[in-house]
Amino acid sequence: MDESRSPRFFRWIASLIFSIITLGSLVEVLKDEDYQPDSIAAERWAVGSAATKFIITVLVVCFHLNPITSILIIGTKIEGAITLVITILWIITVAIVTDSSHGIAVDEYGAVQNGNLFYFSWAGFVTAVTLLVSYLQHVFGLDVAGEIRARSARLLPWSALLASSIVVMGSSANYYDAGCGGDGQDEAQSRKCNRAVFGMVLGALTTLGSVGVVGLKIATSKAPFLLEAGGSLGSVVLHGFGVVFITSQQGPGAPLGNLYYFTWASFLVSFLLFTSCFEDYNAAATADAANTTTNASEENVDSAPNHVIQEHLEH
Repeated sequence: MDESRSPRFFRWIASLIFSIITLGSLVEVLKDEDYQPDSIAAERWAVGSAATKFIITVLVVCFHLNPITSILIIGTKIEGAITLVITILWIITVAIVTDSSHGIAVDEYGAVQNGNLFYFSWAGFVTAVTLLVSYLQHVFGLDVAGEIRARSARLLPWSALLASSIVVMGSSANYYDAGCGGDGQDEAQSRKCNRAVFGMVLGALTTLGSVGVVGLKIATSKAPFLLEAGGSLGSVVLHGFGVVFITSQQGPGAPLGNLYYFTWASFLVSFLLFTSCFEDYNAAATADAANTTTNASEENVDSAPNHVIQEHLEH
């Protein structure tokens, strides 16, 4: 089947592969004798969402393989509804298995203990989002990324910073709940707990700031440039300290996990935002300088004697 006949076929294949790996890894974890479930309800939600995704994706791929049944799927409202359901199910799966309080894909401190389950859950979520975006673009001609960029400059990176800040705040809170607040902590653990508090404050501040900027851009299509520039610069500085204190060897985000990855992601997005603001400032300054030079030249020409203007035109 060629790509023109089924523009999302290979994405559905990828989603099926990720569903198989996620479901298999999840079953393997739950069958492990050392696994102690923290919440039976969360465990059931994880298994149910993973199994449902697998069944639905298998059916969709099989429908794509047949020319007759593919008519019922490709570009129809059925595919749109299925894609939306798959995306929601992947969100449920990622939220449960990467939550340190459940200890499924990560341990109680957020460190990845089942790489396949952790990474392929995130990969499945990203694939589901691309499926949904592709469907909207193919059926409704809606370029989601283009519409966001057209709505307001830098709206997409500010939204990404908002999402990553929420994860940093939540992961830091999970670490603090799991390993802090008790008696008998040694100095190293107390240092990690203090840095986890810093992660919560950092995530909360950048979340509030990002919500404010995103809200202004959605409501008015723009935000004050000084607010964006100052906010992005402050975010770069704060997340620079966050990378140093949270993801270092003595920080709560040292083990590879959500806290590690999203702290770095927040720093990189903040840096891109500040770079974009700086480029806009340079472009505006250059344009103002060019306009000033042009206006000065026009004034000189207007104030020059007639014979000077004539000589200038002849040359």
